[in-house]
Amino acid sequence: MKPDLASLTDGDLAGRSAAGDDEAFAEIMRRHRQRVYRLILANVADPDEALDLVQETFVSAYGALGRFDPDRPMSAWLARIALNKCRDWGRRRTVRRLFGLATSLDEIADLHADDRPLPDAEAADRAEVERLSRAIAQLPATQREPLVLCAVEGLSQADAASILAISEKAVETRIRRARARLAELIGR
Repeated sequence: MKPDLASLTDGDLAGRSAAGDDEAFAEIMRRHRQRVYRLILANVADPDEALDLVQETFVSAYGALGRFDPDRPMSAWLARIALNKCRDWGRRRTVRRLFGLATSLDEIADLHADDRPLPDAEAADRAEVERLSRAIAQLPATQREPLVLCAVEGLSQADAASILAISEKAVETRIRRARARLAELIGR
């Protein structure tokens, strides 16, 4: 009889997944998909691209399960993979821009615009969130990643430092610089 997968630890699920139990990996994805999506979306600011990158993250994670250390948090391991996927996406986007194939942010906003009318306050809030998302996406990865991990995902600076393989002081400094740059970008 199979144990209830929801009661197993991430490490146990990883072991079962590596041994070929697809249901165990489905449980890992169920537990972590929302956090991975939020992390990626905060880095790429495009919901469709974020969904694709979530898929790529979990495909990579599945292929690397043999290297997962069950004594470390699964969320940190997945965050590192997700950030690497975002970096890859950024490099591909830069290449596409060089060849004139990238879509402008205004066109992306038009594609995702909701056609229904919104009350003024809700529309203003939505515009502010979109403006902030675009500004965050403009930050260099060295500033954006620690900011997203700590401010959006709620991780501690120690956890962010571990994921990014930098010191806690570097995380603190990069977040301070990111906030200063955001203030410049959004005019506050």
